[in-house]
Formats: sequence, structure tokens, C-alpha cells
Amino acid sequence: MVRKILKDIIYGFLAGAMISIGCAVYLACQNKYVGAIMFSIALLTICYKGYNLYTGRIGFMVNAHSKDDFHGLLLGLLGNTLAMMAFGALLGLAIPSLKETAVSVVSAKLTQSFVSALVRAIFCGILMYIAVSLYREKKTIVGIVFCIPVFILSGFEHSIADMGYFAVAGEWSIKGFGYIWTIILGNSIGAMLFPALKLIVKEKGNGEN
Repeated sequence: MVRKILKDIIYGFLAGAMISIGCAVYLACQNKYVGAIMFSIALLTICYKGYNLYTGRIGFMVNAHSKDDFHGLLLGLLGNTLAMMAFGALLGLAIPSLKETAVSVVSAKLTQSFVSALVRAIFCGILMYIAVSLYREKKTIVGIVFCIPVFILSGFEHSIADMGYFAVAGEWSIKGFGYIWTIILGNSIGAMLFPALKLIVKEKGNGEN
């Protein structure tokens, strides 16, 4: 039991470490298109290694929602958060130019209304589910390579990445905390939307047969 808990947290931490690297390369690139594409290395590594990323797993809770699945999801989120706080803060201290850019990025995010932030997060959740489900079901990285740049360039919000930007910027305010939870909520809704609708159709189909 203890080993399973540690694994979920550590794998969540490793996933967070990769997302922090994605945040770093995005902040470092002057060309946003290049930065958006390079960010894909984070999810590619997470999927290949089987790390525990909240936004990559929450959508699958629709079909697999046992107590162990739920615990693993939350422990992964804890690991994600710890990694983003630690690595984000280190990046902000080690590379001042990243912190300067992150401050600008975070300031823009905090000007959004609740509805705007939530909707952006929902669309990001949809894309994250598509990326990971295609990898799992079709054994292809096409979804990852395209969905990551699409959500970044569209201005959609990813909760774990946003944690990284906030940590790099040194933004630890109550408003920032509330913003992150708004994005977590939106990502969760978006990621569960497609599988939930598919499940409804499947159940109706089974009933008709």
C-alpha cells in the first residue's frame, strides 16, 4: 500500500518535472510556434514512460473510477504540484529571463474572468484527452504532436503548466491559487466530456439492442 502511494506521488512528480521543462522551453523561445511545438516533449516523455499526469488521466476516470483509480489520480496531482512548485521556483532563480517572461504571462492570465479561464481550460482538457487516448488506443503520437501546440497557440489553459508559470514568476497569491483551481476544474470537465458522451451513446445503444 505504501509502495503504491509512493509510486503514484513519485510518478506524478516526474510528470511535473517534464511539464516544467516544457514550460521552460516555451518561455525561452522567442518564436511562440517553435515553443509550442517543443513543449510536446513533455507529454511525449510522460506517455512513453507511463508517468502520472493529472490532465492526462482525469478523462479516463469516466470508465475506470475505482477507489484505487481515484486515489492514484489525486496522489498524481499532488506529485505534479510539488514538482511544479520546486522546479518552477528553481528555474525562476536560475534563469532571470524566464522569470521576467513568466511574470508577463501570469499577469495576463490573472486578468481573465472566471468564465473565460474556465472555458479555455475546458477546451484544453478536451485536447489533452484526445492526445492521450489516441496514444493509448492507436499507439500513435500524432495526437500529442498536434494537440499540444494547438492548445498553446489557441490560448487554452493547462492547470499543471500554469502552476509552472506561476512558480517561475514567483506568484503565490490567493488570487493565483483560486485561478489554478479554476483551471483544474475546467481541465477536468473538458477531459471527461468526450468519454462521458460516448458512454451515454453506448449505454443507449445497448439498451436498444
